[in-house]
Amino acid sequence: MAASSSAFDCLVAGNIVVDTLVRPVTEIRWGTTQWVQSMARSLGGNGANTSFALGRLGTRVQLMGFMGQDEPGDFALAELRRAGVDTAAVHRIAEKTASTIALVHPDGRRAFFHVPGASAAAFPELPEFGRADAAHLHVANPYGLPHLRRLAPEMLRRAKEQGLSTSLDTGWDSRGEWNQVLDPCLPYLDILFLNETEAEHLGDPVAPLVVKKLGERGCSVNGEPVPGFSIEAVDTTGAGDCFVAGFLAARQRGAAPHEAARFANAVGALSVSQLGSVAGVVGYAETQAWIGRQTAG
Repeated sequence: MAASSSAFDCLVAGNIVVDTLVRPVTEIRWGTTQWVQSMARSLGGNGANTSFALGRLGTRVQLMGFMGQDEPGDFALAELRRAGVDTAAVHRIAEKTASTIALVHPDGRRAFFHVPGASAAAFPELPEFGRADAAHLHVANPYGLPHLRRLAPEMLRRAKEQGLSTSLDTGWDSRGEWNQVLDPCLPYLDILFLNETEAEHLGDPVAPLVVKKLGERGCSVNGEPVPGFSIEAVDTTGAGDCFVAGFLAARQRGAAPHEAARFANAVGALSVSQLGSVAGVVGYAETQAWIGRQTAG
């Protein structure tokens, strides 16, 4: 994956969500009122988070997704454009924008309550795109979009046929269809992203590059560990999406896989330093400078 003459470096297909983050929450006590330190609204959703982070990192990115014709949709659209994401392929439909309540533990762990909204109707058919549109196609969590479960293999096959490189980030499967959805995608993937919990359900899927996210321990690339960075976690929401963006942004600039993984570890670490999925993401040069300070220290 390297710079090209296409209109975009990366085309992302995935969900768009508006999160409400409540912190800190250690337990739920029914029938009471609990005081918390903060409630904040944030961009969310695997497709939106990855696209936002790519944009902040200076990658030319277009997001393909669906949201409602409502105020939360206005908010999400403004956030994406603020990061430089092209939203011409974002469709606004009658259903409400997908929303999530995220309860954030003091140690950064979180629990989600999700209303799919427009995500349930997203991608009723294959979107049109070609080699002139983008150099790379990334599918952000097909499990999060019912129609994308079915369409992802053909979307990836078409991308490869037209000369695009490809990647997929698995995400959590609330339906438990794991390999039934992923296996048909594997022949058309250049990079597969997954985390440890997802790997427990998927086994050992095969792709040219398999990048496993290991949280604070960093990641592995085809089984070889790449250490992470030590940082105090405020909120781990969206960290995996930001990691993926870091890896793709570095690869687009010509970084070797392990170099891209180290950069991705830094993007993921910075993302957990603030409340909100993407609030901690900074520019490419700023991230490199941060890595340099950690190394020097």
